[in-house]
Amino acid sequence: MDRCVVLVDAGYLLGAAASLLAGEPSRSRITVDHAALIQALRERAEAETQQPLLRIYWFDGAPDRVPQPEHRRLRVMSRVTVRLGALTRSDGRWAQKGVDAAMHAELTELARNRACSDIVLVTGDGDLLPGLMSAKEHGVAVHLWAVQAADGDYNQSEDLVAEADERRVLDRAWITQAVRARELAGICAPQPAPRPEIAAILSAPLPDSALAEHATEAPSRNGAAASAEHASAERHTSAKGVPTPKDLAALRGPGTQPAQHPSNATLRWSSDKGWIDRPGTPQEPAEVASLPTLAQLTTAEQRWADREEDITTVGGDPFEVGQVFARRWLARLPDPAGRQKLSVLYPRIPHRIDGELLRYAARFGLLAHKDDQIDEHDRYAIRAGFWREIDVRTGAGEPVSAE
Repeated sequence: MDRCVVLVDAGYLLGAAASLLAGEPSRSRITVDHAALIQALRERAEAETQQPLLRIYWFDGAPDRVPQPEHRRLRVMSRVTVRLGALTRSDGRWAQKGVDAAMHAELTELARNRACSDIVLVTGDGDLLPGLMSAKEHGVAVHLWAVQAADGDYNQSEDLVAEADERRVLDRAWITQAVRARELAGICAPQPAPRPEIAAILSAPLPDSALAEHATEAPSRNGAAASAEHASAERHTSAKGVPTPKDLAALRGPGTQPAQHPSNATLRWSSDKGWIDRPGTPQEPAEVASLPTLAQLTTAEQRWADREEDITTVGGDPFEVGQVFARRWLARLPDPAGRQKLSVLYPRIPHRIDGELLRYAARFGLLAHKDDQIDEHDRYAIRAGFWREIDVRTGAGEPVSAE
């Protein structure tokens, strides 16, 4: 039929664009306006083939084939179909698995069924050569597009280039319509400054019972030994980056007086598996345990609208994810008193709501893919975003600082 199809190897397109614009093939070094990129691909394909577009196929890798935020946005765009292969880590590097096979299968199937007259391939992988030759044998014109190489050399298989019917180069001017290099200070990206909200959560005091127990044991220790242990704990915490509850207990030091902290600031660590309480810590108050979850407050119509918002506007930033969840929960909470019940718990989150929050965050690709756990620092950022939104929408005063 007289129409064109575009097959995009996203790993090649975005990796080569990163090399061209940022000097290295890491996709983390660039920002992509996917809507603009898809529109540019469509317009150029229709102009060069002189045929209307049937569809753009976007082939990419994802850990465990779980769609990432960018894939969710792409697959709801007009005339775009996303096909995902696996993304695996080997020797410290990420590698795509199954993407080439999926492109080969789609290429040959489109040609065999005479679904189009022209196919545009945006790839450099020579493994697609048999599929390209098969498409030509079925009477399809194959257009091969390359991204301008950073060093002026080729970044495509020579055999693939030789076999294509038409060849074009997507130059820097075309690429920068939708892709930009991230601006970095110096040679290496600086470490991001910690958010004050996260610092506040990390510095929250421990349960009074744990502090009292620690103070009771302190007199029996030798002063020098206690100091050495405290210094060791500091080094251990620094090495790991994010302290555990045990680390925080050690960093309080012997003789710390709990009276300097409000009693309602007790920190208990929660997860989607429930509360993890220290011995002697009181159970969750009944009025807090009775707070409804977001799922209980959400109608079927709202659930559909939430899904659309998640796909089209919510990014994968952990802090933003926490904010969005809190905004929805507060907007649908029928009892205003429930907001105050939650606010006085800071920095704790009731375990039912906290578990729901983490499961919601997992939809955005925030899992570390080791035992399906969310990275510890991301969990802090998710909860910090939740509390920031609570502060803003309940009028709790100035945002929490790290002091």
